[in-house]
Amino acid sequence: MTKIWLPSALSLWVLLAFTYALAQSQAPAATDELFKTIQALDTKFFDAYNHCDLATMSALIAEDLEFYHDKTGLAVGRQTLLDGIKNNICNKVTREIVPGTLEVYPIANYGAVEIGVHRFHHPGEPGNVGEAKFVQLWQNKDGAWKITRVISFDHQPLKQ
Repeated sequence: MTKIWLPSALSLWVLLAFTYALAQSQAPAATDELFKTIQALDTKFFDAYNHCDLATMSALIAEDLEFYHDKTGLAVGRQTLLDGIKNNICNKVTREIVPGTLEVYPIANYGAVEIGVHRFHHPGEPGNVGEAKFVQLWQNKDGAWKITRVISFDHQPLKQ
């Protein structure tokens, strides 16, 4: 009986130690202040996106932006993104974040990562709605927040 109990106890102890270590290594959730800051920046950026306010968007995008899109590939640079929005998005697409999907995590000595699901509408086409997942890196440099990297992926029609 001792031979069976000892390995089981040891296995349980190792499992508990591993679980504790894993929990300790997870990135801490954002503080309420950081979450509210990134949420407000997201709102500001995509309000500008929805109204084709290129100047406001430009102020929130780093010059060396890298934007990875599962359908169109890599776009490098602020102006490349703004040109793409001007030519393909303005007055054709609006974006909203899917409620309850926004996650924000601090990035030490850099800023924050924003993760969520966004929904895209095509005005005049009520049945043409899509969703995609996204990851955005926000850099806080000298008090100014800018988007430096974006990954937008898993674009799918909205399931009704």
